Amino acid sequence: MGGAVSLALAALLGPGVWGAGAAPAASNPVIAQTPWGPLTESDRDFVVKVRAAGLWEYPVGQLGLQKGTSKAVVTASRHLVDGHSALDVTCRKIAPMLNITLPNKASPQQQGFVFTLTADNGEQFDTDFANILRMTHGSIFNTVAKIRSTTKNTLVRALADQANDTVLDHITVMERTGLVDFEQTLAKQTAAPTLPSSDLTPPPPPFGEPVIVLTPPPDATSTPVDVDGIGAAAGGAVPGTGR
Repeated sequence: MGGAVSLALAALLGPGVWGAGAAPAASNPVIAQTPWGPLTESDRDFVVKVRAAGLWEYPVGQLGLQKGTSKAVVTASRHLVDGHSALDVTCRKIAPMLNITLPNKASPQQQGFVFTLTADNGEQFDTDFANILRMTHGSIFNTVAKIRSTTKNTLVRALADQANDTVLDHITVMERTGLVDFEQTLAKQTAAPTLPSSDLTPPPPPFGEPVIVLTPPPDATSTPVDVDGIGAAAGGAVPGTGR
């Protein structure tokens, strides 16, 4: 990978994506009791993070469909649009049930990713696309697993199941581009965070602003959570799944 690419990635993939490498919180207090189980701060933040991820990865996927120069990059872009539109449906369904306010804009750092990829063209776009997305999905993968293994909220657990499948799929298609610099990407992924929390936090929407919808593609294959099929928490099981 050339020096220009390395410099671009060093600037873009600064530690702190998704809070990667951050020290664990001293406590994770329950902020609400719901019919689907207790809701903790981590549960709420996870729903917000999944929504924020779609707010930048969905448009980046649309960019890739237009600007990708290889079949593998175009395929990865299609997976981004498909997967995040389905996750967004789930987020928008469960958020009002759990009294969670969803953002309409990604975090400043995530918006910076979109800006960079919008300016990129040709092979530079393909390379930055694959490495940025592999980095961010790798960073959130452990968070998804932690939420899935610890949450007592049935709705959050169902979202984590969907997010786990989606993130793993997106990691895989990025790797299949053949453009991922694993040494650099994994080093950034595991380094201690240096960015301020304000750069990593999506801003709350203005009061009364309509919730932005990420429209599924006509040939969508990803499936949102069947929220209507999830009953009130009774041991936390999702009906029909055995989980």
